[in-house]
Amino acid sequence: MITSSPMGWNSWDCYGAAVDEKTVRANAEYCAKNLLASGYEYIVVDIQWYEPTAKNHEYHPFTELVTDGYSRLMPAVNRFPSAEGGKGFAPLAEYVHSLGLKFGIHIMRGIPRQAVHADSPIQGTDRTARQIAKNDSICCWNTDMYGVDPSKEGAYEYYLSIFRLYASWGVDFVKCDDIAREMPHCREELKLISKAARNCGREIVLSISPGPALLEEAEMYKQYANMWRITDDFWDKWELLYNMFERCEKWSIHTGFDHYPDADMLPVGPLRQDYDVNDRTKFTENEQITMLTLWSIFRSPLFIGGEMTKFDDFTLSLLTNTGITDMHRNSRHAHQLYRREVNGNELIVWTSVSAEGGTYLAVFNAGETDARFDISLHEAELYGKYKAVELWSNEESTAERHIVTAIPSHGAKAYLLK
Repeated sequence: MITSSPMGWNSWDCYGAAVDEKTVRANAEYCAKNLLASGYEYIVVDIQWYEPTAKNHEYHPFTELVTDGYSRLMPAVNRFPSAEGGKGFAPLAEYVHSLGLKFGIHIMRGIPRQAVHADSPIQGTDRTARQIAKNDSICCWNTDMYGVDPSKEGAYEYYLSIFRLYASWGVDFVKCDDIAREMPHCREELKLISKAARNCGREIVLSISPGPALLEEAEMYKQYANMWRITDDFWDKWELLYNMFERCEKWSIHTGFDHYPDADMLPVGPLRQDYDVNDRTKFTENEQITMLTLWSIFRSPLFIGGEMTKFDDFTLSLLTNTGITDMHRNSRHAHQLYRREVNGNELIVWTSVSAEGGTYLAVFNAGETDARFDISLHEAELYGKYKAVELWSNEESTAERHIVTAIPSHGAKAYLLK
């Protein structure tokens, strides 16, 4: 069981399919030194760690992958040298754990195509890869896998075998791709994956991708996963951030103990290092503040996408602001209070209850000009006199009946009222 929304780092935004062990270790070291105290604890190796020739965010169709004798993918040792000799990710996970952090990996739904073509055995059963594969269940953007037919004998044994392997490595987090938006035809396969994760002998957080997840399947996700993507890949474009307000509003009632709708990674700092080492986030500082404010009051998982070892002072301060990380941990029953036009600008206000006492108000200026807003506390059903702390600046004031605040274009402020 996870009692708070997960926080950490994921390699995709920077390295696509091509991250290597040296890079993972360096980011883990930075995270442990600078971000662990703020709650960021998972270090996740994203897609195709089993692909020896991966160079960037693009995939090589039908390329040769690294597998073991039981139809299971293994780390490519030219990229992860500590995996030599069949050790898998155990040495890397051990190092990450030694820093006080937790270790995670990405997987694709299904079984490797090359294992199916070779009719490889499956551990724990006399069934083979070809006998459990569902050859017409394929990913439209990656050629690595066939789906698994949940009705076939040996299907559950396959998934249990891979999760037991991950448990033996010390994996704490698995992001399973090509499944979240593939309902309802992947529903039974999700159930097998979830059952295997829960029976593998180690507590593993199960995250499912890609989005957008289907709102009508919310109870399915909540029952069988710990987090699920509510959007397709989220990048550093204002239009995508603006659209996230509507997504978060719809999903806010489904955030709770052990299950968290996922607004995707935070594209902050240096990104896309496999293409351009000078490629930094295109979000303005105000847009990054808006993003962290929305993700935190909504309690989306917070997974950093940037190359942490190259963070500037602003990026580090953005991610470690104590008031904001406290809101991420303590926010309960978050919802949009209203969304309206005020003097030509779009004002969006969210509210939630703090588990440690008090009420959060997040105020967003989604308009194109700087503006001054008068926020009625009565509309939030707050009556009386309050001490108001603005979390980004830590400025204190007394609030009664309303809060008057100036917010730049695409910016935000967040208040704790007690």
